[in-house]
Amino acid sequence: MKMLKLSLRTRIFISMILLVLGASILIFGVTVYQYKEEAESYHRERLERKEEAIRENIKIILANTSYLVNTENIGNILRDRKQIYDLAAIHEMQIYIYDLNGNLIIKSDESFFRDTANAKLNDKILKELSASPEKHLLKKTEINGQKYQSSYSYITDEKFKPLAILYLPYVQDDSLLNRDLHNFLVKMGEVYLFMLLLAIILSFFLSKYITKSLKIISEKINQTRLDKRNQKIEIGNATEEIYSLVSAYNSMIDELEESAVKLATGEREQAWREMAKQVAHEIKNPLTPMRLSVQSFLRNFDKNDPEIDQKVKEYSNTLINQIDTMSSIASAFSNFAKMPAQQSETLNVPKIVKLALDIFNEPYIEFKCDKEEILARFDRTQLIRVITNLVKNAIQALNETENPHIVISVEEEDEMVCVSVCDNGSGISEENKEKVFEPKFTTKSSGMGLGLAMVKNIVETYNGTICFVSKQNKGTIFKVRFPK
Repeated sequence: MKMLKLSLRTRIFISMILLVLGASILIFGVTVYQYKEEAESYHRERLERKEEAIRENIKIILANTSYLVNTENIGNILRDRKQIYDLAAIHEMQIYIYDLNGNLIIKSDESFFRDTANAKLNDKILKELSASPEKHLLKKTEINGQKYQSSYSYITDEKFKPLAILYLPYVQDDSLLNRDLHNFLVKMGEVYLFMLLLAIILSFFLSKYITKSLKIISEKINQTRLDKRNQKIEIGNATEEIYSLVSAYNSMIDELEESAVKLATGEREQAWREMAKQVAHEIKNPLTPMRLSVQSFLRNFDKNDPEIDQKVKEYSNTLINQIDTMSSIASAFSNFAKMPAQQSETLNVPKIVKLALDIFNEPYIEFKCDKEEILARFDRTQLIRVITNLVKNAIQALNETENPHIVISVEEEDEMVCVSVCDNGSGISEENKEKVFEPKFTTKSSGMGLGLAMVKNIVETYNGTICFVSKQNKGTIFKVRFPK
């Protein structure tokens, strides 16, 4: 699982190194095995050659002897003129002759293999030799770490009648081959160490080259955004698979741009339609009472009426109030549509918050701040708008509260400034919490529902955040955070 979490470049690099190491180990193993097989084959063939030569010499001796050639005389024939000792010296082999029952007749060296060459062959060897189709048996043994190959075969007369059993113990001396193998492995180790270093260097650059195109594609994909123009990938000297991936990405970019244009156009059109509906609805509300007032005045107008002046005054006040309402509607929409200017000033936040609270005369409004000076980069006018909107909302939430209380506090939180507005008003219901910052949403009988939407817009423009905690009939806390 850990291997799967590695980057493709690292996996290619590790895989190539492991491949070289695996190949090296395999070649070393095959080489050692091959050397051992060749050593075994060499000693076996050498023993067979010596055995064949000794048997031919024994046949010549039997053909030229004056003794009767049989099993009983085989020892005397080979002792004659010390011929068995001469054979052993010529071929550098120890020679043992047994009768057909496995009893020792003669040997070339009485002291050799005293512990291992018994005076009688065991029955198992006799049975295996007798059952062998070639009438020849080769045995491998190891005594005290020394390897031996032993050859058993029949000595026959001219008519191929078995006379005795020839036993040749052969010491398998691998010192020379082992020395050659050691030298070869040392040289091979040096070569493969150089190849491993070369493979590490080549793997590093090769994995970097292979994944270069994928890295470019990955970076471009990470930079892809719906709200901006994305660049296509232009890459050369890549494989067919990479070209297919690049082509698919570029096609996706074209489709994404078309979709983004369509989406933006549709959203703008929908926003303008919604705004137009809202403006028309809000302006239509004061127009209706204005129209009814004018119609009523025309129907009841009498210049001789002694109360005509009072009626004209009431009529005028009604029209002025409705005109003021329409003016406030226009101002609210204008303020919401106007993006806050990016005029960052170094402000003393507690001082500006106090200044914003000066327009409120309510005795239950309390300001708290432990420090006289907390500096932040913000626009003075926009910060005042944020505070006044939040406090107005808090005041409106206290209409039915017996002991109203609002606390505005300014605090430092690491590298942030936190301004909180806490009230003990009616709170916000669960179904309305998700809609609080949406434009046009309001729970009041009057107003456009644009205040908190505008506050959120201003705060986020200055890389800040706004959140709230509310419980019905207990109160609400709004917290605004922005960098110092």
